[in-house]
Amino acid sequence: MAEPVAPVALVTGAASGIGRQTAYAFARRGYVTVVTDVDEDAGLRTEAGIAAEEFRAFFMRCDVSDEEEVRTLFDTIDERFGKLDAAFNNAGIEGRQASIADGTVDNFDRVIAVNLRGVWLCMREEIRMMLRQPKGGAIVNCSSVAGLIGLPNISAYVASKHGVVGLTRTAALKYARHNIRVNAVCPGAIETPMLERYMAAVEGGRDTMVEIEPMGRIGRPEEIASAVLWLCCGEASFTTGQAIAIDGGWTAK
Repeated sequence: MAEPVAPVALVTGAASGIGRQTAYAFARRGYVTVVTDVDEDAGLRTEAGIAAEEFRAFFMRCDVSDEEEVRTLFDTIDERFGKLDAAFNNAGIEGRQASIADGTVDNFDRVIAVNLRGVWLCMREEIRMMLRQPKGGAIVNCSSVAGLIGLPNISAYVASKHGVVGLTRTAALKYARHNIRVNAVCPGAIETPMLERYMAAVEGGRDTMVEIEPMGRIGRPEEIASAVLWLCCGEASFTTGQAIAIDGGWTAK
């Protein structure tokens, strides 16, 4: 039987970076926060960090590209909490950098499986749960500035993130009258392990990244988390189907 609880939020890819900070942000806002990731050790550290602040969190390992693991995750959420008020579909990988001519099918398929199929699988289960709830719910998907523009040498990543924007807009239209709002955040250069790997692959990568940012700095994960919280809470009650760039002005150029 489900526990009577405060609002419940799910964050995928919560072991580090944007996902971890968003999990903290939900917990501090009073949500019971379900955190999930394929990295069990780091995911448990997120759970422990939230608990250390005397908030409630529950970690469960899940590969979002695996349909059965996703179903098990949501069956567990349903059994334990009986509802889901908000979800941040954040899990993603960048894949290997290469031109299309030098790319591999394995790399393309893996990036699409995690970044696009994974979002779709989670959205399907989130929507099924939220349709049973009179108050509906809010879903935020993590796209990227790469979901709004083209970038060289990461074609699979760009394709996957454009696909996330398409899924977001389609679901927003379909479920707007069911009190389910669906939006996307599109981060630019944010201080995360993924960005560190990207910059390390290019000589002078960090200096170049800072130089091309109109604000002259790299963003912080907390700045994405605050946008996700806004989109999931009552303040954004008339906002759905949006892909919001949080990029220091990069895509405004």
